[in-house]
Amino acid sequence: MAVPPIVELREVTKRFGDGPLVLDRLSLAAQPGEFISLIGPSGCGKSTLLRLIAGLSPVTAGTLRVDGVTPDAAAAELAFVFQEPTLLPWLTVGRNIELAPRLRGISAMDRAATRQRVLDLVRLGNRADAYPRQLSGGQKMRVSLARALALEPKILLLDEPFGALDEMTREHLNEELLAIHAEAKWTGFFVTHSVAEAVFLSTRIVVMAANPGRIHSVIAVDLPRERTNATRASRAYLDLVADVSQLLRSVESTAA
Repeated sequence: MAVPPIVELREVTKRFGDGPLVLDRLSLAAQPGEFISLIGPSGCGKSTLLRLIAGLSPVTAGTLRVDGVTPDAAAAELAFVFQEPTLLPWLTVGRNIELAPRLRGISAMDRAATRQRVLDLVRLGNRADAYPRQLSGGQKMRVSLARALALEPKILLLDEPFGALDEMTREHLNEELLAIHAEAKWTGFFVTHSVAEAVFLSTRIVVMAANPGRIHSVIAVDLPRERTNATRASRAYLDLVADVSQLLRSVESTAA
């Protein structure tokens, strides 16, 4: 029997008040464990789509189901990683990670075990007592990711989390993110402006067009799921980056 999608959009439309249409009739189904990247011109509604899935903003028309229920009802199944780490500077790394589980009433013993587990996942197992000011940009993003993973989500929403990092750090974090995904098996939605990053991370890439935001194409990434730095040198990877880049340029020129 077919597994039902964990996220399903049917003709989803979004506008804010009396403003112009932001998203126009989006239909998409994501299976459990998929990693879907969203790319497209600025203003095409990528981040808005994440906010709809998270239940942070209601759809204007159409149907959106998350794990079979409305986004509001599925809030406990999701976690969000934003563009900035948004760590509380007066709390240690460990206490930043424990904050959301504490608010959910998780016991101190369970919080401590989860904190150590997710810190080990992001390779910061010895930094629980550090403060955000003592961390590099890449380390702060690792903590932000660990904080989200501490909620043990079924769905992880990531809005350009590595966009401000240098290329080497970004590539390293991409590899770590895939390793974490392979272990935890959540479903990922990842917004990026980098075609190379989208190809490296994804099982599918959703190319969006603007004015209004809509799905232009959905591309399957037919690469082995275990990806390393050697993947970036492979002909299959380079050809797919070139093909998706050309498609994105055509979408952007149409929008302009």
